[in-house]
Amino acid sequence: MAAVNCHFFKLSRHLKPSRPSFTCSASQPSQNNIKVIINGAAKEIGRAAVVAVTKARGMELAGAVDNHFVGEDIGLLCNMEEPLEIPVVSDLTMVLGSISQGKEVGVVIDFTDPSTVYENVKQATAFGMKSVVYVPRIKPETVSALSALCDKATMGCLVAPTLSIGAILLQQAVIMASFHYNNVELVESRPNAADLPSPEAIQIANNISNLGQIYNREDSSTDVQARGQVIGEDGVRVHSMVLPGLPSSTQVYFSSPGDVYTVKHDIIDVRSLMPGLLLSIRKVVRLKNLVYGLEKFL
Repeated sequence: MAAVNCHFFKLSRHLKPSRPSFTCSASQPSQNNIKVIINGAAKEIGRAAVVAVTKARGMELAGAVDNHFVGEDIGLLCNMEEPLEIPVVSDLTMVLGSISQGKEVGVVIDFTDPSTVYENVKQATAFGMKSVVYVPRIKPETVSALSALCDKATMGCLVAPTLSIGAILLQQAVIMASFHYNNVELVESRPNAADLPSPEAIQIANNISNLGQIYNREDSSTDVQARGQVIGEDGVRVHSMVLPGLPSSTQVYFSSPGDVYTVKHDIIDVRSLMPGLLLSIRKVVRLKNLVYGLEKFL
C-alpha cells in the first residue's frame, strides 16, 4: 500500500500570494516496515488481524497462511475495499522463504492450534523470524519447549495468553484488590462451551493464590456444587455461565462487611484484541528469547 508524504511550504512575505501551501506525493512503503505473516488468516481473528496490520504504521502484510480459502485474495476475504493481491496459501515455509531472502524484519503471527504451534515457531526461527503466539489452551510443556528453542536460537517469541489489554488491566486490578479483601468470587460468561473454567479465569485465580490470603473463610458450603468450583488451595470460587448471545465477560467480586468491590471486563468484538496484537508485534522484534504474557509491556 502506497504512503502519502505531504510537505508544507510557507512563501516569503515579499511574494504574493502570501498564503502557505503544501504538496503531496505518493511513495512506496518503507523498506523498514515490519513484514507480518498471519498464520490462521482465514479465522475470524485472523481476518481482523489482516485489516489491523494493513492499516498500522510501520507494518506491512507479507503473507496469509491457512488451510481454508486457499488461492483467494486475503483482502477480498476480509471484505476490504480493494484486493491486497496476497493469496491465501497453505505452505508457511514458502512464505517464510520469500521474505527471508530480502533479509527484512519479519514476524509470524500464529493463530493456529496447540498441536502445531511448536513446529510453526520452529520454522519461523529457522528463517530468522520472530513469532507472536496467540493460541488458547496452549499446554505448559509446549511453552517450555518453545522457551528452550528460542533460548538456543537467540530468537524472540511472545506467547500471549490474551491479547486483550482490558483483560490484563482487570488482572492487575484484581491482584491489587486481593491484598485488601478476604472474600472473592469470579463469575464468567462465554457464548459457547469450551474448557470451563476458562483459561482466563484459572489464570486470575492463580494470580491471587499463594499471596498469604485464605479467601471465603466463613463459607460453610464448600462441598455444594451450586457454589461453583474452587480453584487452587486458597478458596477462590469460579462460576462459569454458557449463554449464547452474551459477550465473553469476566466479573470479579470482592467483599468485606458493608463493602463490595467489583471489577468487570467484556469482550464484545474480536477487534478489541487488535491494539494488543499490534503492541505485541512492535515489542517482539526487540526480543531475543521467549516472553510469556503481554502485561510485561504495559
